[in-house]
Amino acid sequence: MKIERIETLVCNARMRNWVFVKVITDQPGLFGWGEATLEWHTRAVVGAVEDLSELIVGEDPTSVEHLWQMMWRQHFWHGSGIVRSTAIAGIDLALWDIVGKVHGVPCHKLWGGPVRDTIRTYCHLGGGRLERFYETPVDHAAQFAELAQMAVEGGFSAFKSMAVPPTMPVEGLKPIKAADACVAAMREAVGDEIDIMVDCHARPSPTMGMQFARALDPYGLYFLEEPCWPECVDSLAAINAAVATPIATGERLTHSAAFRDLFAARACEICQLDLTHCGGFSEARRVAALAEAHRIALAPHNPQGPISTAASLEFGFAQPSYMICESVHEDVPWRRDVVQESFAVDPQTRTVRRGDRPGLGVSIDEDEVERHPFEQELPQRVFYHDGSVGDW
Repeated sequence: MKIERIETLVCNARMRNWVFVKVITDQPGLFGWGEATLEWHTRAVVGAVEDLSELIVGEDPTSVEHLWQMMWRQHFWHGSGIVRSTAIAGIDLALWDIVGKVHGVPCHKLWGGPVRDTIRTYCHLGGGRLERFYETPVDHAAQFAELAQMAVEGGFSAFKSMAVPPTMPVEGLKPIKAADACVAAMREAVGDEIDIMVDCHARPSPTMGMQFARALDPYGLYFLEEPCWPECVDSLAAINAAVATPIATGERLTHSAAFRDLFAARACEICQLDLTHCGGFSEARRVAALAEAHRIALAPHNPQGPISTAASLEFGFAQPSYMICESVHEDVPWRRDVVQESFAVDPQTRTVRRGDRPGLGVSIDEDEVERHPFEQELPQRVFYHDGSVGDW
């Protein structure tokens, strides 16, 4: 069996263009699906997949680790850059999909079998709709409460919000009090039995991140995400040590060595590796082993397309430290038209029961993908009040 060719299919989803990767073998009807979505870098990723294809076309698609090493280590530059690591991930996911199909089992059975029956999911406020999640002003606490109630009415027992505004390196009490008011309103609206997460989006400086973390600590957040830049490992560790709220980070890290340093510093309690950015299943399994050794939980970053979701769930069914899966369900109305999935979602609890179709258990409607061709992603730009550049 040989890899015959690798194709990319791009499907516009407003804020992102989903990049689906199709690895096609020389066996009739045998191919695998992966995803390599990277917002605002769509054309670069598609080109990177084409570049990597030169390394592995003609090779055995079931030699996944061997091919991963080739893609990561050859062409001189290691695959740790975000564009190349995302391209590698898309191909790697598709290769594992093929292996599952060859053996007639879901991917999770390739890694030792299932360790749980169901996986809990959480949503973004607004279901992943760009304007509701990213652009709800933090001075409208009542709107956060309304969206929180909508999430609970939709069956979710956990949701994530962006209740922390962009701030300059040092500011006064106004943004701290605004974030506090938003979280207080959400907690009052949904009660103590619902888990609330706050995503800082790495907007704050370490100083401001510490202030936000301490201000929100009394609300019993499920986790506080990216309270400062991921490069500031020592500052993340300081924040993690200063509050009871678990700190979550890792979505911007692309290789196991970076996670090694993060875990060694005890800079988080929850690892948010992204299956589509950190080199796919092959590297993610190494990261998961490191997390397990440090007793750090897994809650993968997953705001992308439907193959990313299927991959995150398959991963979770085989990982003991996996605790919850990020879910986007209302970003575009055609999401469900693009994919057929093997897993089943309970609409009352938003928990997922594993499927039994081989590989990732997904099929893509390529005709539907063609109805939504590439469009430039919607811009997200942040400037502070003095005109200087901020973090989105």
